[in-house]
Amino acid sequence: MDNTMLNTFTPQSIAKMIDVSAVRADSTLNEVGKVAEAAKKYSFICAFALPCFTGELVGLLKDRDDIMTGGVVGFPSGADTTEIKVAEARQLLSLGVNEIDMVINIGALKSGKYDRVRDDIKAVVDVCGVPVKSILEIAYLTDDEIRIASRLAVEAGVAFVKTGTGWADKPTTVGTIRIIKSEIGDAARIKAAGGVRELSVLLEMAEAGCSRFGIGLNSAVKIMEEAKAMQKAGACEKP
Repeated sequence: MDNTMLNTFTPQSIAKMIDVSAVRADSTLNEVGKVAEAAKKYSFICAFALPCFTGELVGLLKDRDDIMTGGVVGFPSGADTTEIKVAEARQLLSLGVNEIDMVINIGALKSGKYDRVRDDIKAVVDVCGVPVKSILEIAYLTDDEIRIASRLAVEAGVAFVKTGTGWADKPTTVGTIRIIKSEIGDAARIKAAGGVRELSVLLEMAEAGCSRFGIGLNSAVKIMEEAKAMQKAGACEKP
């Protein structure tokens, strides 16, 4: 790893880029509790659970104003009707979430129904009043489709363009971040999810323009411990 890259970041600043999550199909309530514990220990910026456990996660984090709780909409397929996505967003907001991560209509995108994709995203953005991240699920998209989806998301008013749910086999790469960044510039921020398991990968993506990372519990803890060890060794200096 290029140590000059580490000089820009501290463990604290890295934690403020990480959304720690327990959003697999088999994520248990016990794991959600561990996510909340890790979020408090490392001061991660946000924590996510699947909708059925989001209320519990909000309760576990209610004593920490510096840690947000996020909610996922249309997860993981994005194929719900717009009305269902809007209703799910409203319910999550009523539970107290601070951000919404929404899966776009992937099938509509690949069918060339771009207005439908944009309107689907915008309907959720319009009811939220909190930052919305559009999940593209790049594993199923060509580079051109990634560019189109990113542009549609920005047109719909999202705060972030997010690469994936973490459920697909194909990981997000630095190349993907560069494609999205070249398309949207500073019109929205970028969140990477899926395959971010090493500190070196996170830092390289951050250099490419990514400012938020969705990472599972074990990988998030591993990255933070690696960052703390490097800071202790003198490789990660405060700016």
